[in-house]
Amino acid sequence: MNTRFSDEDERFRTEIATWLADNLSGEFAPVRGRGGPGDEHSFLEERLAWERKLAGAGWTCVGWPKEFGGRDLPVNQQVIFFEEYARAGGPGRANHVGETLLGPTVIAFGSDEQKARFLPGIVDGTEIWCQGYSEPNAGSDLANCQTRARLEGDEWIIDGQKVWTSWGAWADWCFVVCRTDPDSERHKGLSYLLVPMKQEGIEPRPIEQMTGTSEFCEVFFNGARTASENIVGAPGEGWGVAMGTLGFERGVSTLGQQMQFTNELAEIITIAKRNGKAQDPVMRQRLADAWMGLQIMRYNALRTLSSTNPDLSREATITKIYWATWHRELGKLFMDVMGPEGEIAEDFPYELTQLQRMYLFVRSDTIYAGSNQIQRNIISERALGLPREPRP
Repeated sequence: MNTRFSDEDERFRTEIATWLADNLSGEFAPVRGRGGPGDEHSFLEERLAWERKLAGAGWTCVGWPKEFGGRDLPVNQQVIFFEEYARAGGPGRANHVGETLLGPTVIAFGSDEQKARFLPGIVDGTEIWCQGYSEPNAGSDLANCQTRARLEGDEWIIDGQKVWTSWGAWADWCFVVCRTDPDSERHKGLSYLLVPMKQEGIEPRPIEQMTGTSEFCEVFFNGARTASENIVGAPGEGWGVAMGTLGFERGVSTLGQQMQFTNELAEIITIAKRNGKAQDPVMRQRLADAWMGLQIMRYNALRTLSSTNPDLSREATITKIYWATWHRELGKLFMDVMGPEGEIAEDFPYELTQLQRMYLFVRSDTIYAGSNQIQRNIISERALGLPREPRP
């Protein structure tokens, strides 16, 4: 693994850092650092405008091939982009789901017509996407999907329920895993449909969380419709497409996420120095342990992303459980640094601070995108080759 960047890379770092400093000002100054986990409701219209601003300068979909509207940046420069974006306080991306999940899926599995129809709207920030995977009884066990779709003429008719749908209340489109073979079970008979959200037959219901916000939704499909050609892959072969989407979820943007973690840890250290907690040897050791854990996280991500050794796929399986557990502990560290003050909102309208939202939201880090329990099964069975967990 080479952790050093070339002179060309450093020139690119200067270019993107300068552009961000120049443009996260004026009308976009209020969105700095906003719109992250637990705060996705904030400055919604301004962040949608920011998406279009990024698109106008060619800063969306930076890793996509040029033929599909991207910059086709090498991995090292993608890392730099996401790190500098987080370092500058770039707001939470309104079309993260479209850019990092749906777009790469369409590029890999979609037809030429689907690429021409759906990719430009993601690149220019005008069509926002959400993900229709989890259900009340099919979260980590996605193969238990019960949402159904049937083909009538030139349309798919969809009935069912999805849950924990990020951006479900605001998105224009949703990619929906559903069962199109009524006699099928488990992984077989599933399909991957692209469904417009702004229609009768779709009802998003926001779910209020501990943070007081509602970026997640339940989404009810009651006779919702989409064109017959809006299926990615063949009918009944949606499981493979859905797994491809999840593979893209573990991409380069994780380095940007880690830079956000760096920002959070730096703020906690500043608070500890200010209120004297940094003088406590036990607390000082916990702060040092958090810093060391973050460096391990970064180097393991760089090793995985930069390696051409297929054996490193085993090491990659620890990524999600490692960062999720580390981040949850960072939330506890913040509250211990703050003491009783951490439970108090400053003044009217009594909104939580960014770190207070972080503490509450990280409860979910070890659940979504594969719970810690599921991650341990993946590591044991796929990476270590241990016997599979007994199935009923």
